[in-house]
Amino acid sequence: MTRRILIAGNWKMNTRRAGAVELAKGIVAGVGDEPSVDVALCPPSVYLTVVADAVAGTPIGLGAQNLYAADDGAFTGEVNASMLTDVGCRYVILGHSERRAIMGETDQQISEKLHAALAGNLIPIVCVGETLEDRESGSTEKVVETQLRGSLDGLDDARAAGVVIAYEPVWAIGTGKTASPAQAEEVHAFIRKLLGELFGDDVAGQMRIQYGGSVKPGNAKELLGQPNIDGALVGGASLKVEDFMGIINPA
Repeated sequence: MTRRILIAGNWKMNTRRAGAVELAKGIVAGVGDEPSVDVALCPPSVYLTVVADAVAGTPIGLGAQNLYAADDGAFTGEVNASMLTDVGCRYVILGHSERRAIMGETDQQISEKLHAALAGNLIPIVCVGETLEDRESGSTEKVVETQLRGSLDGLDDARAAGVVIAYEPVWAIGTGKTASPAQAEEVHAFIRKLLGELFGDDVAGQMRIQYGGSVKPGNAKELLGQPNIDGALVGGASLKVEDFMGIINPA
């Protein structure tokens, strides 16, 4: 089954207003009017509106880095799904390892956010991945399965096909280390098999599984050439137009 590649840039907390606009406009120019892959930009929430303006009328999708599961209410500092769609978001990243490790987010919380995102007509990018300690102890599959089952809890077959999974080995995020194409493909194939057990092989065959973890122009082509790798969730390399286009173009 052919799955359309999705390349998403996660800018984390690394831009300011003018730089965000300049970066977005540069990527718009590089991508053109009819890209053969899907491209998403996920700036800090305070810059969503200015980046939305910069990508308006283009094929590039806007994404948020997080959301809160409630519809409305007294939740100071939080942003919900309807607010994100109101400013033009199409995607939202959920359960990134930094939010799991630093903010203490649980699989249950990520599941709640997943359902809120889907109810709000957003495409969730649900992140899973193991630490270096997990990998060295041989626990990669156990950790990834626990995160995936917990984060997708309550998801039905009908809605599962619209969910994107991002496999991000924590030991390869921002470290310069990258899982080899064979290592990445092995885990992606495991995830695809698990998705088949959860939702059936037809749905699993439609679901996109991105790789994230020090993706760069130099390794993108080989990583994206693996049968079960359907795109990339890019951190540092998404902050420079030339580097990000160096990942999009091979795709």
